[in-house]
Amino acid sequence: MRARLTLYAQLMRLDRPIGIYLLLWPTLWALWFAADGMPQIANISIFTLGVILMRSAGCVINDYADRHLDKHVERTQYRPLTTGRVSETEAISLFIFLVTLSFLLVLLTNATTVYLSVGGLLLASTYPFMKRYTYLPQVVLGAAFAWAIPMAYAAEANEITTMTWLLYTATVLWTVAYDTMYAMVDRDDDLRVGIKSTAILFGSADKAMIGILQSMTIITLLMAGMKSQFGLLYYASIIIAAGFFVYQQHLIRNRERQACFDAFLNNHWVGMTVFFGILLDRLFF
Repeated sequence: MRARLTLYAQLMRLDRPIGIYLLLWPTLWALWFAADGMPQIANISIFTLGVILMRSAGCVINDYADRHLDKHVERTQYRPLTTGRVSETEAISLFIFLVTLSFLLVLLTNATTVYLSVGGLLLASTYPFMKRYTYLPQVVLGAAFAWAIPMAYAAEANEITTMTWLLYTATVLWTVAYDTMYAMVDRDDDLRVGIKSTAILFGSADKAMIGILQSMTIITLLMAGMKSQFGLLYYASIIIAAGFFVYQQHLIRNRERQACFDAFLNNHWVGMTVFFGILLDRLFF
């Protein structure tokens, strides 16, 4: 049983929590923006646990969708499903279990959030298959990751506002930028097996397109701050986040696999920096 649980944890990528962080930080942004102060402890708990469950479910369904392709990609060839250590039936059962737990959590919020959760499930379930049909699977991933924004905002404020969609837009732009870096790691393998991505679509313009997306993310976050009348601490955090983006551009300058992966991982600090800017600004201003 211990060995099976270890394999399930690997399938859910609990040993690689970067995806949890990248999904959690924008969710916390939304809660604090919606609360205009300190959010309800219940909502913080519900959405933190929900992020862990849904990110885990997303990893499981992604590996199920790619179980025949992953064996041809250097980074993914030893995943539990690819090597047969976890069966397809086990993977689907685990996905259903995680999604069910997530839905039970959502039932603790309000009707608007429950209705929105259906859209989140559809996006999370369809994203893994998009790389077969479009060069923009990163956009679908961005839409899925960012869907926690309207859900968290609705749970805390019991409404959806213009601010909700500003934060949603910023998160989609940011996600496409960092997931393009992630796709640059696998670009050679993806071209060989026929997987589509924005890294392939952008080609030699990849670094420039990532820079444009990063710039648009910063601009959108500045707009959100002005609309909510944030102070200097928030804007300082946005400047620091922009500095991280410049550093990421430095890392990907030669398009080396490990450097591109390091640039992707660095986005954890972007999300955390913006969150602490929001938190500290609300505490002291």
